Amino acid sequence: MIVIGLTGSIGMGKSTVAQMFAEEGAPAFDSDDAVHALYARDGAAVVPVERAFPGVTKDGAIDRVALTARVVDNPEAIKRLEAIVHPLVHQAQITFLERHARAGVKTAVLDIPLLFESGGAERVNKVVVVSAPADVQKARVMARPGMTEDKYAYLLSRQMPDAEKRARADFVIDTSGDLDATRTQVRAVLDALGEQS
Repeated sequence: MIVIGLTGSIGMGKSTVAQMFAEEGAPAFDSDDAVHALYARDGAAVVPVERAFPGVTKDGAIDRVALTARVVDNPEAIKRLEAIVHPLVHQAQITFLERHARAGVKTAVLDIPLLFESGGAERVNKVVVVSAPADVQKARVMARPGMTEDKYAYLLSRQMPDAEKRARADFVIDTSGDLDATRTQVRAVLDALGEQS
C-alpha cells in the first residue's frame, strides 16, 4: 500500500483535498479529527494532558480554549503537549493504515498539518503539499470566525513556509482554481502512483 502524506499550511484547502482523495478511492486519515477524539470525553489524551496542565479539563474533556491559553507563546509547553499527543495520533494512524491494508486498499492518505515539522515525512511514501497564493490563503483564513491578524501571524509562525513545503514535496496541488481543477490534480497524483481512478 502506498501511503501519501498530505500537508499544507492553514487555509490552503487541505481538508477539501483529503476529501477528494477519499472520494477517488484513497481513504484519508484526518489528524485534526484524531486530536479532537483524543481530547473528547474519555479520550486517551484527557488524563495525561490534565496531569501536565492541571485545570484544562471540563466535564471529562479537554477544554481547548483553556489549553490554548496555557501553551500559546510558550514553546516549552507546546513541546510538552506534543510529546503527549503526537504518539497517540501516530498510533491511531498505524491502526488506520493496518485496517485499510487488510482491506486491500492500494493507496491511503495521512492528512498531517505539521508533516515536516513533526518528522512525519519519514513515515510516508510520497508527500503531497496543498498550496495557494499567499493572498488567497490569507483571505480564506481571515474569513474564519474569531480570526485576527495577530492570531493569523502566530499560526503562520508555527508552520514551515509554504515555499519550503513545496520544494520538499513529491507533488503540489494548487487549490487557487475551482474544485474541478483541484480534483483533476488529485486524480493526476493517483494516476502517477499507479491508481486507476
